[in-house]
Amino acid sequence: MKKKIAVILSGCGYQDGSELTEAVSALICLNQAGAQVVCFAPAHKIEASNQISRGTTLDLCELNPSDFDGLLMPGGFGAAKHLSDWAVYGAKCTVIPDVERVLKGFYDDQKPIAALCIAPAIVARVLGKKGIAVTIGNDPQTAAEIAKTGALHEVCSVTEYISDREHRILTTPAYMFEAQPHEVFTGIAKMIREFVEIA
Repeated sequence: MKKKIAVILSGCGYQDGSELTEAVSALICLNQAGAQVVCFAPAHKIEASNQISRGTTLDLCELNPSDFDGLLMPGGFGAAKHLSDWAVYGAKCTVIPDVERVLKGFYDDQKPIAALCIAPAIVARVLGKKGIAVTIGNDPQTAAEIAKTGALHEVCSVTEYISDREHRILTTPAYMFEAQPHEVFTGIAKMIREFVEIA
């Protein structure tokens, strides 16, 4: 049976939405792994997110963790701007209610959560007190903010990923580095192989 994966988008384009290379790489890798993917976004970002999902983005309020085997969140500035206000407040940020609800739901159901680039910071804000481990690469300032959430930050190269198997959380830095597209794709592909396997 195909694994059913929910993907949360935040618009289109790294400056104001989901980072395109990250989102498309993730969708390609999920497709290659035989997963069924459904994309969601906050209501005001559905139209922009449709540019990535080919017009199939659903309202995030409709996302029910019990209907899916796993959750994936690409990065891009939109994650720190539209899914939360991490871009302004860091560890003290507010995560939008639907994202917080969904993250807690997947975690409580022991279903895997994958996050790319800056998106692991949002996961840390919601679930950090559980003692989860995540990565955003090697940026010391962002890592320090993540530590304030209670989460453990692990340094990781762009072509690798961090697997917190105990908490079923997988993260990869992607464009938190000044990286080449193939390097970003490599890290995402490695992460998604394990993500789909444990979903």
